[in-house]
Amino acid sequence: MRRHPRRGEAGREVSVPSKAAPVSKAAEVPTQRGAEVGRRIGVGLMYGLWKPRVLGAWKVPATGPVILAVNHSHNIDGPMVIGVAPRASHFLVKKEAFIGPLGPAMHALGQVKVDRSTADRTAIAQALAVLANGGVLGIFPEGSRGEGDFASLRAGLAYFAVRSGAQVVPVAVLGSTDRRGRLIKGLPPLRSRVDVVFGDPFEAGDGTGRRTRAALDEATVRIQKQLTAHLENARRLTGRQENAGRPAGR
Repeated sequence: MRRHPRRGEAGREVSVPSKAAPVSKAAEVPTQRGAEVGRRIGVGLMYGLWKPRVLGAWKVPATGPVILAVNHSHNIDGPMVIGVAPRASHFLVKKEAFIGPLGPAMHALGQVKVDRSTADRTAIAQALAVLANGGVLGIFPEGSRGEGDFASLRAGLAYFAVRSGAQVVPVAVLGSTDRRGRLIKGLPPLRSRVDVVFGDPFEAGDGTGRRTRAALDEATVRIQKQLTAHLENARRLTGRQENAGRPAGR
């Protein structure tokens, strides 16, 4: 899927599939049991290595399909949310992370491998299956690690939200990029605080049920406004100003 136009460019072509590929085998659908195991592992690792402060977790709907839309500025953002979220989740993870023994392990833990260079129909079908089964799908709407400010979104989040009717819960991870660790410079310092703020759930569609390209463009703009507003609120709640160097949408 190509990156969605920045604010002010809505209406230009966005590459989304017209029909998701069917999942031919039940074994290919990420399992809830695997995601539950992954969550338990995440709890142990995240709370053992760092000091997560979780705000608003009660806002995540207890049942039904949910999409967690997470900002992304560090590699630990996904595992952190998996470990602190109140429900087990299946994240869309770039295929480059499925290397060596990590590949089978991540698959067994219910995560979804996605090829970001194309409209990966297998990943799309698996993600929709998670939502159809009433599960929780985790997405980094920006598509890749960056500023973590929701300034530029890909069309995938809108597609999944509109297609499935799932509620979207914005999630802000703050503190993962404050400073480097002494032992492992690629990670935050051990036992440092990382804030995870869950926002109010919302529906991305306009209530008409439209799934046209124009409807996805409109939904993406609507989502971006919700996510950037949540990020600003999360900064105020936590007193953190990281990723605030440039206005969202610029």
